[in-house]
Amino acid sequence: MPSTHRFVRNSFLCALLALLALAGPARAGEMREVTDMAGRKVVIPADPKRIFGAAPPVAVTLYAIAPERLIGINVPMRGDEKSLYRKEALDLPVLGSNAGMGRQLNLEEIATMRPDLIIAWLGFYQEKAKVVESFAKIGVPVIFLKLDTLDDYADAFAFLGQIVGREAKAAEMSAYIRDALLRVRKATADIPPAERLRVYYAESADGLATDCDKSFHTEPIVIAAGDNIYHCEQSSHVGMDKISVEQIVALKPSLILTQDKSFAALAKSSALWRNVEAVKNGRIVTVPHAPFNWLDRPPSYMRALGIQWLANLFYPARFPLDVKDETKKFYRLFLGVDISDADFTRIME
Repeated sequence: MPSTHRFVRNSFLCALLALLALAGPARAGEMREVTDMAGRKVVIPADPKRIFGAAPPVAVTLYAIAPERLIGINVPMRGDEKSLYRKEALDLPVLGSNAGMGRQLNLEEIATMRPDLIIAWLGFYQEKAKVVESFAKIGVPVIFLKLDTLDDYADAFAFLGQIVGREAKAAEMSAYIRDALLRVRKATADIPPAERLRVYYAESADGLATDCDKSFHTEPIVIAAGDNIYHCEQSSHVGMDKISVEQIVALKPSLILTQDKSFAALAKSSALWRNVEAVKNGRIVTVPHAPFNWLDRPPSYMRALGIQWLANLFYPARFPLDVKDETKKFYRLFLGVDISDADFTRIME
């Protein structure tokens, strides 16, 4: 682009952002001060109607409690799962994310949507100052949700309930998460480390991307008392460390959890993978992901169902569970949909 055109465009963008910053939130009305989950005191609209969740874990959480207030989503919805989405969110534009999932968000585009409030992810690898500075350019207040662990989601729902005036609904969701964690931990707490099921987490189509046992990506496996065989410290936000089949053979997993259902067919037909203990025994299980992933990518409150499914999968005698009944209950509470038996079968495929 010629330098003159670039200068004109940048000048226009600066002017647009300045005007929107001066205008302030679209429906600000009365204001109030809150303390967010990063401990910051922030003045926000008393009743924010137009909210942008700047990362998938945040947007999915807001989707559960106040879907009509979302102005956009971070990544496209899966077209074949529309029956499982809330009607309020079906036609929302895809605006991107500031957390490495989906395309990078565009401030100019966000500004034209006139949000009242930005909610950002207080994640392990997010720099708060940069996030706040970025959205300050369009004059929109930012609050942070702490969503490092599944325990955090119980507190996050309680906090969000106060922000959007849905305290009773938030309390119900928080109670469900705490109860699920308590029951799973109680059922598996006395399993000695040496007797825990050895699990390999395969995240890519070729099965050779995984995450450390100490990564937030694999927290549900640990909560359900599985031994994630890839022992290490997480070194990046994205994760998905590369590993070889030879390493996996040596680590002797008894079960493989895969995020890609095509991987199971690959493993069964591969001479190399057939040397892996779990493959020999036909123990490859695909993680349910409709409409949101039960375990990871993005991590979310879906883990409250996912840990129960895993605990039952790993230790059925210790943690008996009617998976269909629990799934219907969970989807009704958190996703606002009543699923049929046929829906459940499709979800579990």
